[in-house]
Amino acid sequence: MSPVAPVPAAVTPLPSRRRAVFISDVHLGSKHCHAAELADFLGGLRCDRLYLVGDIVDLWWMAQRRAVWKTPHQRVMEALHALARAGTELVYVPGNHDRPARRFCGLALPRMQVRRRAIHVTADGRRLLVTHGDDYDNATHFGGLQERLGDWLYYRILTGNQWLNLARRRLGLRYWSMSEFLKRRSSAAERYIARFVRAGLDDATRRGLDGIVCGHIHRAALFERDGRVYANDGDWVESLTALCEDPDGSLRLLSHTGETLAFLPATAAAPRMDLSSAA
Repeated sequence: MSPVAPVPAAVTPLPSRRRAVFISDVHLGSKHCHAAELADFLGGLRCDRLYLVGDIVDLWWMAQRRAVWKTPHQRVMEALHALARAGTELVYVPGNHDRPARRFCGLALPRMQVRRRAIHVTADGRRLLVTHGDDYDNATHFGGLQERLGDWLYYRILTGNQWLNLARRRLGLRYWSMSEFLKRRSSAAERYIARFVRAGLDDATRRGLDGIVCGHIHRAALFERDGRVYANDGDWVESLTALCEDPDGSLRLLSHTGETLAFLPATAAAPRMDLSSAA
């Protein structure tokens, strides 16, 4: 998989309102969450449906370490409430870091549903599995000491990423993910990503679906393989990205500034009823 590269805006103009938007791996409450950037992104968002695809609040971090909850974190919650009040339907699919919320799966709240996983039907009729992605850990993780060492190193890299981008902001430079840069140069990380992609696409195939939308691995991507869509909406600790669906069913990966990073056009298939159902 090649690095995500910006798509010229003139080729794929961004509509003012999205049909659906998918975000995951926000990790609110952890020190590595880019809450201010997410709050700004949500503040300018107009969409019919917003999927929260897991790890929105990092309950693991808050239970094991000192929780971080500052003004930007509160702004994220306020922006979500504002979207719901404006008519956006929220669909919450808990992940592994907010796993306790899974006990509420099947619950329908005003303007919000909680689901273990969902099927999103695009405007052009594609049926996409929406799941966080931790179900595929058994097929992707090494386990043992190697995995624990990787987790330790990952958090140290994220801390370095924060300090680097603090300096870049003071110099007037745009955000750049050092952690993403390093992962793309690790053959072990690339093999892990490839196993995860295969496991997700295989799951969608077994269910007779047209593709998958997920998060979990902190690697934003959008492409087709063997006629099926693989869409990973990324995260808000490294890539600062979201996935969105245009009114015609086209899919695009967005940066936190609204730049189109990857684009899949709508198909010519006959449109189906607009619905999101449990998978």
